[in-house]
Amino acid sequence: MNFGARAPATTLRCRCCSACLTVTPGARAIQCAQCNGVTRVRRRIPPPALPMPSGPMYYPRTRSNKRAVLIGITYAGMRRGGDELMGPINDVKCMRHLLCQKFGFPSDCIIMLTDDQRDPFRSPTKDNIRMAMQWLVQGCRYGDSLVFHFSGMGAQVLDDDGDEVDGYDEAICPLDSFQMGPILDDEINEAIVRPLVDGVRLHAIVDACYSATVLDLPFLCRMSKRGNWEWEDHRPPTGACKGTSGGQAVLISGYSDGKSKYIVLPEAYASVGAMTHSFIKAVECEPRGITYGRLLTSMRAIMRNGGGNCNLQGPDGAPIRKVANFSGVQEPTLTSSEMFHIHREAFDL
Repeated sequence: MNFGARAPATTLRCRCCSACLTVTPGARAIQCAQCNGVTRVRRRIPPPALPMPSGPMYYPRTRSNKRAVLIGITYAGMRRGGDELMGPINDVKCMRHLLCQKFGFPSDCIIMLTDDQRDPFRSPTKDNIRMAMQWLVQGCRYGDSLVFHFSGMGAQVLDDDGDEVDGYDEAICPLDSFQMGPILDDEINEAIVRPLVDGVRLHAIVDACYSATVLDLPFLCRMSKRGNWEWEDHRPPTGACKGTSGGQAVLISGYSDGKSKYIVLPEAYASVGAMTHSFIKAVECEPRGITYGRLLTSMRAIMRNGGGNCNLQGPDGAPIRKVANFSGVQEPTLTSSEMFHIHREAFDL
């Protein structure tokens, strides 16, 4: 895709392995195809203004009050010396099945971006993901329920504007992350969190390493050492606003340090990611209208015992029992644009 002429690319050294990386104009970070490390691009001169792709012209014009963007990337043949991920495409198919069958999402209001599709506008490139995010929130109004799901690689890079409590920006890695760079949490927040107006709810489910705060939401809820779900204040030290324009944004993801080895459990017919699997299975096995607290507790139990008592049904009715923990998820977490009583508020999409 060509959305306008680009200035000549520059090069820099990977901060992890010192490989020479080609940086496209305007990129804030670049991912190394050799070691998967992410290097921040120093802001010496403001990048030239590049025309933003216009998502809605390529995606469905049908506007339901329930819309979803589902992204699954295996990175087949993209990583030097790295195997493709097992699970992301099945994650997307299972998530679509769940949204349509259990929550009444119209099939024509769900955009799927996976790297096995031939349509160039359905490939999970950086430009296409940006367009899909724009489509998801454009024209949102009171009563809308929006879902953003990503299954693939995550990354972490040193923060350069002082708006991160831990000093790092989190990111998701599109298919062309090694050429165009990852999509940082700052941009994701600006794209699908800030536009949410009063009465609009966004639920994001992200299955990737370093994804616990990838929407840059100000409040994080996770299991404390005392065994209770507790909120933590992650508002930026700079005072930057990371909230919505009146709506509510919730991210369900998982804590991981990016160091866990790829594991599979137990053996069966197809693979899904551990984070996505635990979310879908908890929603399927628990009664509708469960609280967020109960959902997190159920997900945690599924992650820890590797299965539970019921089989996850795939989109074609076949049971899925093989779980690929490619994201290294250790605990489920929840971040939100506002704090709420997780044991009283019911979860619904």
